[in-house]
Amino acid sequence: MRLNLVIELRDAPGQLLSVLEPLGSSGANIVTVIHERDREYGPMVPVQLTVEGDRETLDAAISKLQERGVNIIEMDGAPLREKFTSILIGEISEGDLHEAVEAINSVRGASVSDLSLRMSGERQSARITVEAEHGTREMVLERIQEAASRHDLLLITEV
Repeated sequence: MRLNLVIELRDAPGQLLSVLEPLGSSGANIVTVIHERDREYGPMVPVQLTVEGDRETLDAAISKLQERGVNIIEMDGAPLREKFTSILIGEISEGDLHEAVEAINSVRGASVSDLSLRMSGERQSARITVEAEHGTREMVLERIQEAASRHDLLLITEV
């Protein structure tokens, strides 16, 4: 049986090897590796893998990847995780940011993967990148909107 995966790795030396080793040691046969490092993805790079083995072997391989904290984005074409960005604009305090981050992190399977703040004059902007399990996006956006509304902040989200 074959399994197609899309994983996300930090763009740093040794990251690809750190994923291939547990796959091979579990007995899975690595058929294809497509590493798209030449594109601009920021600090993370998507890697497409095709592995072969029986169900037990593939389950063991997936478990080993998860134990190592490897972010599996897609499995056999089904998205498992997604990233999206929202921007808050207004008079943003440290407490406002803390509340927004806590609201996101309170959703099971969601976390803030990047946060940047721009301070200029009376209005600030905060760009929040969220990584979440597939299907939780709407709940995360509702929580961010609730936090933004409480503090009279404008929320801009990806469509």
